[in-house]
Amino acid sequence: MKTIYSTKNIMLLMLAASSLTACNTMDRLEEVGAPPKQSAIINPTMASGYQPVTMPMPVKTEFPQQANSLWTGEKQGFFKDQRAKTIGDIMTVVIDIDDKGKMENASDRSRTTSESAGLPSALGFETKLNKILPDAVNPSNLLSGTSSSSYKGDGTTDRKEKIKMKLAATVTQLLPNGNMVIKGIQEVRVNYENRVLQLAGVVRPQDVNIDNTISYDQIAEARISYGGKGQITDVQQPRNGAQLIDILFPF
Repeated sequence: MKTIYSTKNIMLLMLAASSLTACNTMDRLEEVGAPPKQSAIINPTMASGYQPVTMPMPVKTEFPQQANSLWTGEKQGFFKDQRAKTIGDIMTVVIDIDDKGKMENASDRSRTTSESAGLPSALGFETKLNKILPDAVNPSNLLSGTSSSSYKGDGTTDRKEKIKMKLAATVTQLLPNGNMVIKGIQEVRVNYENRVLQLAGVVRPQDVNIDNTISYDQIAEARISYGGKGQITDVQQPRNGAQLIDILFPF
């Protein structure tokens, strides 16, 4: 009964998959000779799965307006400064990494050990050894051992990284010395592959350019990660069983 029930489930899944494939085929046939349809404009807050975004916000500070003066306590210059300077502000990080590295390493190790021990004379008690040990035992050569080992390894690493893109990062924290902690995440999905760029670090306000950009090499404690999630990345990674064998196999 259990086998029949499982077979029915498999047949239902196959029928559902075939029906979905048929619907997709019909939709594609209807678009022959016509441009792809674009989705309608809707209210984003009414879309399924919508969740409001919360971000770090600056503390509201009141600055009194001085009579007959163009300056207030919040102004740092006569013209408005567009650079990020407080929590919640956004700056653009310019990433231009073109790094190459090559390393070769060779090691050769060998060891030979020889040990021997004997008891040719021990107050006459050596003559009693024949009663305990076999007759062929020589008291002057009771123990003898040798061992040898050899190891040789060669390794070569040749790597190239090239990333050139821009990323908007948000100021998440102001440090006591005025430096800003930033964090940014960018995701781009193409077909069934999602490319993810992440960045975090600490920047000085004076390093931010007038156009509100900063180079990645001016970020302290920079953490830059660029990778992907999807079918292409899955194919490039070894299977879980192979990774497990690589970790546990001692040879």
